[in-house]
Amino acid sequence: MSAKSLLDEWRQVRLAIDLIELGARLQVLETETDLSRARLIRLFKEVRGMSPPKGMLPFSTDWFITWMPNIHSSLFYNIYLRLRTDHGCSRMEGFIKAYRLYLEQVAIDDAEAVLGLTRAWTLVRFFESEQLQLSSCTRCRGRFVAHAHSPTRDYVCGICQPPSRAGKSRKRRERVDAVSRVTSPLGTPNQA
Repeated sequence: MSAKSLLDEWRQVRLAIDLIELGARLQVLETETDLSRARLIRLFKEVRGMSPPKGMLPFSTDWFITWMPNIHSSLFYNIYLRLRTDHGCSRMEGFIKAYRLYLEQVAIDDAEAVLGLTRAWTLVRFFESEQLQLSSCTRCRGRFVAHAHSPTRDYVCGICQPPSRAGKSRKRRERVDAVSRVTSPLGTPNQA
């Protein structure tokens, strides 16, 4: 085996490991690497300590348009585009870096990552197949994920105009309830 082919194989294995560590499904690994399915399964077991999950990949663009997923998808995709266009990253190099930067930003904001790696990969594929586009908000000028060929003249993003139930998730209500049980109206612990 030549040095070049060894280096290529090492790059494929490194790419697979990076993707597995970030939560990639087996279908993503099979599409993005030249490694055999059996080898990918072995790598997955070595890295994650378990067999790869089964099931279909996301197949609808609609998930990316809903309120919170749209905000997270738009953040990720704008990072990805910036790395590709301004920093000359290759497709997968830009994808991995963008996803790591997305996770870092979410952690800084003390928020929950809504966009898993497989969904992020699917998002990129939807853009590549021209099923999604970026639309500029007429209020904040941010660029947000939207269905391809959607009218953009009066587009307003979900941040500038959140839906009426935005932020009222069960998790958020449970956190508020937990805090209110622990503290009294004066901010001192309740004496139960």
